[in-house]
This record gives sequence, structure tokens and C-alpha cells, in this order.
Amino acid sequence: MTTWFIVMLVVFGAFKIIVSSLPNSVIESIISRFETHPQLEEENVTITIHGNNVEGEQKSKIIHDFNEGLFLDRYYAPPHNEGTPLIIHAKRGKKDFTFYIYSHEEHVDVVKQYKKKVVAYSLRSKNLQNSDMFVSADLA
Repeated sequence: MTTWFIVMLVVFGAFKIIVSSLPNSVIESIISRFETHPQLEEENVTITIHGNNVEGEQKSKIIHDFNEGLFLDRYYAPPHNEGTPLIIHAKRGKKDFTFYIYSHEEHVDVVKQYKKKVVAYSLRSKNLQNSDMFVSADLA
């Protein structure tokens, strides 16, 4: 009985040491799979507004503002937004995401769609909130 206890103690101790000393890159890759608000990379993203593709410096600015946005709250049911959304199609690994961004005065609503899953949340991004490129829900 005590032999098994000592063996199990050593096994659990070794497991604890291995798990607690994983490299940061491994931890970040595990955590990034479950992020609600992922960081986007410019080469894997297409942005459309009113059916027109956005390119160049404006695309870089939108992606930067989206990445720098502060996550505020997750909605358990997607809000009914009015106005024209900014649509971002992103590819991350083998997964294709679609983000619908609706601007309001005090926040930005984001609806993320992956396959049949829909997740809605709000962000605070000053530049996306005050953007003149799409009609916000407050003006519609």
C-alpha cells in the first residue's frame, strides 16, 4: 500500500512539474483557441463595407483598431442591430471566421460567426465607434 502511494506521489509530482513549466508559446497557443476576441493578422483578412472591399492603409487601420479594442461584455443572445455592418472575413489556421461590426456611440457590437456558432460581444474602440465609413445604428 505504501509503495503504491509513493509511486503515485512521484508520478503526480512529475506531472505537476511538467505542466507548470510549459513554454509560453505552448500556453499561448492553447489559450488562443478559446479566445472570444482574437487578434487578426492583415494577410489573412478581407474587409467589406457596402459590398466593397477595403484595402491598403484603411484596412490596416481597421484591423489595428479591432485588435486594440477592449472587450466589454459578452451577449448571450445576439443583439438586433440596425445599419450597415462592417464585415470582416478572417482565416486562422483551418478555421474561417466572419465578424459583423456595428458601431454605436458608446461601444461597438461584434457578432462572430464560425460554422453554425454565433457569439456576440461588445468592444470599446474609440476609432471604430467614431468611424464615418459606415452608417451606425444610432443614425439609421
